[in-house]
Amino acid sequence: MKRIVVAAVVKSDDGDDDVRSGSGTTARGRRLLKIREEKRKREFDRLHNYPSWAKVLENAAKNDVELRNVLGDTIGNPDQMRQKVEDRIRKKGRDFHKAKTGSVVAFKVTFRDFSPVGSNIWFKLYGPPSDRDVDLIGSVIQSWYVMGRLGAYNSSNLQLANTSMEYNPLYDADKGFNVMSSSFHDVGDVEFQDNWGRVWVDIGTSDYFALDVLLNCLTVLSSEYLGVQQVVFGGRSMGDWEEGMKNPEDGYKSFKI
Repeated sequence: MKRIVVAAVVKSDDGDDDVRSGSGTTARGRRLLKIREEKRKREFDRLHNYPSWAKVLENAAKNDVELRNVLGDTIGNPDQMRQKVEDRIRKKGRDFHKAKTGSVVAFKVTFRDFSPVGSNIWFKLYGPPSDRDVDLIGSVIQSWYVMGRLGAYNSSNLQLANTSMEYNPLYDADKGFNVMSSSFHDVGDVEFQDNWGRVWVDIGTSDYFALDVLLNCLTVLSSEYLGVQQVVFGGRSMGDWEEGMKNPEDGYKSFKI
C-alpha cells in the first residue's frame, strides 16, 4: 500500500512560497530552525570550546585602545582575531606601544638640611603607587646606587665630558686608573606610605653631580611613566609618614635594594 504525502503551497508573510508537508512543518520553518540550531551551537562552542588565548585578547582589548583597534570587529571569531594579530606583528613588530602615563608638569625639588653621608630622599606622587610603580622607582634607585658604588660619579675623571667627538679623542687610561676613587657607601630600601616614598642614602665620597644624574632619571620617569609631584632631599618626615608603620593593609609598600 502506497503512503500518500499531502503537501500544500501557501503564501508566507514575506512573500515566499512555503511548502507544508504532512508533518506540519514548512520549508521556511525548517530554515529558521536550522539557523537557531547553528546559533545555539556557536554559542555553546564560544562558552565551552573558546580558546583561552582568545579570551585573554578580548579582556586585554577592553583596556588597550590600540589592541582594540587592531582586532576591530573580529572579536568573537578566534581565527580572524589570530589573523589580525599576525598581520599587525608582521607590519610593526611585537611591541604594542602604550601611551604615556606620566605627568606633563615638572616636579618641584627642595632641600631640607640634606647630608650626603646620611639622609632621606623623599618622593611625592600624585596618588598611591601600584606595585608596578614601586618597582619602577625602586629599579631607578637601585641602578643609581650600583653606578655610584662602582665609582661612576667622580668629577676628578671626566676626560671626555667637554671633548669634541669630531676628531678621535684620546683617553688617558692611566690617569683614570690612578685618580682618587669615589663611591657610594650605603642605601636603604625604597619605602612608600600612601603617596609618599623615601629612600635613605649615604653617597660617601661620590661627587654631588650624582644628585643631578638621579634628578635627570626621575625627570624622564615622571614625564613618561609615573608622575612625580615633588622630590625632597633631606627632612625627617613628610606628609603623614608614620615611623614603624609597615603593614601593607595600611598602604605600606617597599622595594628591596
